[in-house]
Amino acid sequence: MLTVLLTCVIIVLVATYVKGKYNEHYWKKRGVAFYDKHKSGGPLWQFAIENKSFFKILKEIYWQYEKEPAVGLGSFHDMGLYVKDPTNIQHVTQKDFHSFNHRGTPIIKQDLLAQNVLLLHGPKWKLMRQKLTPVFTSNKLRNMFYIIDKSAQDFVEYLKLNPDKLNADAFETMSHFCSAAIAAAVFGIGTKSTFDSPFRKMAKDALATNFWTNLRFAIGAVSNSVFETLRLKFFHAQEPFLIGTIKHVLREREKDTAPRHDFIEMCINLQKSGIMEDGETGFKLEPTDELLAAQAFFFFLAGIDPTAAGMFGALMELGRNPEILKRVQEDVDAVFEKYDGKLTYDAVTEMKYLDNVLNESLRLHPPIGFLTRQCVQDSVLPVGNVPVEKGVKIFTPIFELHHDPKYFPEPEKFDPDRFERQGEVSDMTYMPFGKGGRFCIGARYARIQLLTGIVHLLRHYSVQTHVYKGGIQYNKEQVQVRLTNVNVEFIPRKP
Repeated sequence: MLTVLLTCVIIVLVATYVKGKYNEHYWKKRGVAFYDKHKSGGPLWQFAIENKSFFKILKEIYWQYEKEPAVGLGSFHDMGLYVKDPTNIQHVTQKDFHSFNHRGTPIIKQDLLAQNVLLLHGPKWKLMRQKLTPVFTSNKLRNMFYIIDKSAQDFVEYLKLNPDKLNADAFETMSHFCSAAIAAAVFGIGTKSTFDSPFRKMAKDALATNFWTNLRFAIGAVSNSVFETLRLKFFHAQEPFLIGTIKHVLREREKDTAPRHDFIEMCINLQKSGIMEDGETGFKLEPTDELLAAQAFFFFLAGIDPTAAGMFGALMELGRNPEILKRVQEDVDAVFEKYDGKLTYDAVTEMKYLDNVLNESLRLHPPIGFLTRQCVQDSVLPVGNVPVEKGVKIFTPIFELHHDPKYFPEPEKFDPDRFERQGEVSDMTYMPFGKGGRFCIGARYARIQLLTGIVHLLRHYSVQTHVYKGGIQYNKEQVQVRLTNVNVEFIPRKP
């Protein structure tokens, strides 16, 4: 038995060594620098064994190979490439999008809630994006604003009725607001506050990081074929609740013809129109309850934790910069006075300085640390003439670009005015909502939700930031940038 075990260990060690040497040779043969730490498993293996967010590992690679346009990564199966140069990133996300339109995350058809516009690829993704994009036009958001505004007002009332939340976990408190807002936008607004709804727990469970979720993430990033062979699912546990809820709400809403301007109304209209078809390719898809539930699920996940992270980052920076906070609150008070104590869509969108504050906080604290893609047909990156073969997994930075002094002078300084200075911010290097053909479909909604929540909050409260011993740190997360060791206190404003 011992001999067999020893033989197996030797075989694994030899195979790991050989795979590492192959990875190194593969990239160096193509004139690409190679990340020489964990040559066989690369940063994904590093993520599995170290207590670091994945974006922090990429950040270390970014600066270790500062002058390289791209860095080859070790991997047990599919080859990996970290694309650093902004021109190359634009090539991947925009110029040659048809070669890189795959998100890079494998899903199986049995994972019903994973069949959403974030994770889908190919013609199914294209058709769903076509059908969902009209939901987020300026006119649609204007019609939906009453829902967002009511949720923000509920948030203020929630804080007033629960003063213990004023100096509790601010991120969790803001997550409740984001949960209420997105639940109202999906299901329509009712007479009861949605703060006590079960949707927050559902989203929290779906995004929770533990050994098994990290393992699924690592396997999916390493090999599509292994992931599919093992028939792994991301969201199996959430299926009964979410799909059951969508089915129930759809059937109830079919009896109610009053316009709501929410997601469910859009779902009903899609189902009434019958089979969806891409006019260009002829690809057809039935808008089943399950498929629409998957889109609702995506909106929940994107509309709660990442949005709460954006709101937390903005309020944290305002709490550390009292002169900027004072200016924002003066603008907020002036808007409420101008609009007779009420908030409108136009009122929010005309607050240019607050918009710059949000832009700058999203630069410093982007909710997502990096982007992923997968090459679906051979391509060549222009800077460095880097050949990329079909199947290669691509990682591109967000956090690193936002903190690089080459692109943002004094990158660690919170300076909203940088978005007013001509030529200081470029969409080549500023991408908090992603970039290109897979730019976040709900970015407009997220921005208006964030701004509305901040406006109502700052109308009634000031904020003070508390950074604890050891300074600002980050949770170990797969793709998110989650601040820790810092909190925001809400202080009631004097009348």
